[in-house]
Amino acid sequence: MGETNTKTESDFLLEIEDLHMYFGKVRALQGINLKIHKGEIHSVIGPNGAGKTVMMNCINGLYSPQKGTITYEGRKINRLRPYQRAALGMARTFQKVEVFGGLTVLDNIRLGRHLHYKSGILSGSIYKGKTSKEEIEHRGFIEEQIIDLLEIQHIRHKPVGMLPYGLQKRVELARALALEPKLLILDEPLAGLNLEEVEDMARFILDINEEERWKVTCLLVEHDMGVVMDLSDHVFVLNFGNLIIDGTPAEVQNHPEVIKAYLGEEDLYATRR
Repeated sequence: MGETNTKTESDFLLEIEDLHMYFGKVRALQGINLKIHKGEIHSVIGPNGAGKTVMMNCINGLYSPQKGTITYEGRKINRLRPYQRAALGMARTFQKVEVFGGLTVLDNIRLGRHLHYKSGILSGSIYKGKTSKEEIEHRGFIEEQIIDLLEIQHIRHKPVGMLPYGLQKRVELARALALEPKLLILDEPLAGLNLEEVEDMARFILDINEEERWKVTCLLVEHDMGVVMDLSDHVFVLNFGNLIIDGTPAEVQNHPEVIKAYLGEEDLYATRR
């Protein structure tokens, strides 16, 4: 697109070039090329089985693609493990909520903060001096920044497994934010939420992207087209492992290939009669 061509290399946080991922004879990704602009919300859409989650798993290191390169902040990261990518500022939420049900909300969030702890094993085991001071500082950040932002003050001491699904989604997002990410990958954050919860989650995503304290680049996989078109600066459309269009929401929503991917040839023909 014309907008993409005006960007310099320093404007891109993440670049994917000629990405291929196969599972036996199934070609989940076939030569994907895309660029994620810093400070924007990018969405990936497509029918079930299009390759969206597979691409997210390649980006954060759960899968190793057979071909292609993934470049993050100018550095090729194909050989980095998930925890190494997290250390570079890449956080992730999942399609199915991944939380520790027996731990409290606060403890779940603290687990996402572990990469920022500087105390060693010995000082951590006795919890004195620098370790105690550091723990107070990190807890202050969690309480004042993350818990307030996501409006979960009232549940911070409750076991996560006892919470409704919508609140568990917030806790998972809070844990990802505890990393203070540069890139936040959100895999269907609205799935299973009611209308009020969808509106809240959409507002949180906008705040995370726009507020001066955060300014996080977001990569969103979502089926709710209304939310995608409202939130996104840029939209990628996948179908059968191929990138069929890369553009603005306005360019994408009326594109015939997108309509065809969602409706099929016969329904597309019927809509034009």
